[in-house]
Amino acid sequence: MPVAVVTDSTAYLPPELVRRHRLTVVPLTVVLNGAEGLEGVETQPADATRALGERRVSASTSRPAPEQFARTYRRLLDDGADGIVSVHLSAGLSGTVEAARLAAVDVDGRVEVVDSRSTGMGLGFPAIAAATAAQAGADLAGVREAALAAVARTTVWFYVDTLEFLRRGGRINAAEALFGTALSVKPIMHMPDGTIVLREKVRTASRGVARLVDLAVEAAGDDDVDLGVHHLAAPERAEALLAALTLRLGERLHDTYVSEAGAVVAAHAGPGLACVVVHRRPRS
Repeated sequence: MPVAVVTDSTAYLPPELVRRHRLTVVPLTVVLNGAEGLEGVETQPADATRALGERRVSASTSRPAPEQFARTYRRLLDDGADGIVSVHLSAGLSGTVEAARLAAVDVDGRVEVVDSRSTGMGLGFPAIAAATAAQAGADLAGVREAALAAVARTTVWFYVDTLEFLRRGGRINAAEALFGTALSVKPIMHMPDGTIVLREKVRTASRGVARLVDLAVEAAGDDDVDLGVHHLAAPERAEALLAALTLRLGERLHDTYVSEAGAVVAAHAGPGLACVVVHRRPRS
């Protein structure tokens, strides 16, 4: 049996991609105003949007327990997998990678854990690359290398209406949040090393979308690319992003994936999120 590929719910992969690539998805947990649920199973994006719109809101997330990963790994190996590559959201944002590595210790070197240094399709593209290599017959080392190569070719840019949710979740510092709020600016963020960094500030949402387009085109360079576009309660922004990038990139644009971000990202980014993920295809 080929190497199995595991990822987590923050990849926000369309269900058809999960099925096509035979991916196993382990969900994170979201707690919204005291109600706990598994992301994508018990808690959906609309639940997060509704909770975050309330006057008093508490939102938190937690990683899967190591035993949850261990059960998943044992099941896949018992079903005949030659090995497992487990690709997860950035260790700079969550303890999910650590939990996966703790679980991997119990299966005698048959699991390789990869830190995507990202989330959303920034995680999804490496997971797909790993699964594609596995289906082509690559061994454990080869599947891991395919995931790592995709990590290096993937860039994430995103816009949020406010820095407040990122501040509450500890994903940026209070000084950055205060500066953004005081000037009533709209922040554009990126993840150059697996942590969220404020790249620049714009005055309006429309300018934010326009800058995301410029930055994505810059990240693409001269390469052919695939794109992931995410939003949270802002489908019109996702549509505007994709339309503008389709026009700008032309024939160099191949696969595109549009999805609403899930409850974990929603809890930390807030409604209005718009995100573009650029995956540069390997040159033949």
